[in-house]
Amino acid sequence: MTTFSISAVVLLGILLIVFIRNKSMKLGYTVLAILFGFFLAKTSAAAPIQTFLTQIANTVNQITH
Repeated sequence: MTTFSISAVVLLGILLIVFIRNKSMKLGYTVLAILFGFFLAKTSAAAPIQTFLTQIANTVNQITH
């Protein structure tokens, strides 16, 4: 059994690239999304968001095993 783990940052980055290439997301919106994430990471909301994403990843990992 192989465990596959991917960073949320990498996953979101791939999604942004896909949206840009399909022209369903303009460059300005992409920059805005990146800046929002960058500044959100510096707030007190970062820890609860990280905890929530970790719980989701653990749940998905348990379902796939």
